[in-house]
Amino acid sequence: MGDLLVDLLQEKSSLIAKTKGEKWQAISQIPITNSEFSILERVYKNKPLISHVAKQLPFTRQATHKFIKQLEEKELVETKKANLRDKAIELTSLGEACYEKHLALKKELEKMIAEEIGEMNVKRLKEILKMEWGI
Repeated sequence: MGDLLVDLLQEKSSLIAKTKGEKWQAISQIPITNSEFSILERVYKNKPLISHVAKQLPFTRQATHKFIKQLEEKELVETKKANLRDKAIELTSLGEACYEKHLALKKELEKMIAEEIGEMNVKRLKEILKMEWGI
């Protein structure tokens, strides 16, 4: 890879996703994709409408429904009729436990990165990533 910012960001993102996936497999018998974790994150401690969750994600509405169906099959979420045309989604106790375990794993990865590059660099990196980039 070159020194272009986009390439460097993509390389680190891929490395983090790979490492996180490997660590998840080592601690859990339940396979959960990054896309499925994106849904669990938005549903945790909430009971949003599926349509609201779908609007927050970078997937199509159809893909979101597919991922939710897979999460239901794994018994990580439940959907319930909220009104005549909408369904709400909530985590099961297993879904909450998996999400909390995943959150702890992400914190562990952040700690490993901080040990390698320094706390101040992690703090600064977070500040930069939270900025508007005009793209």
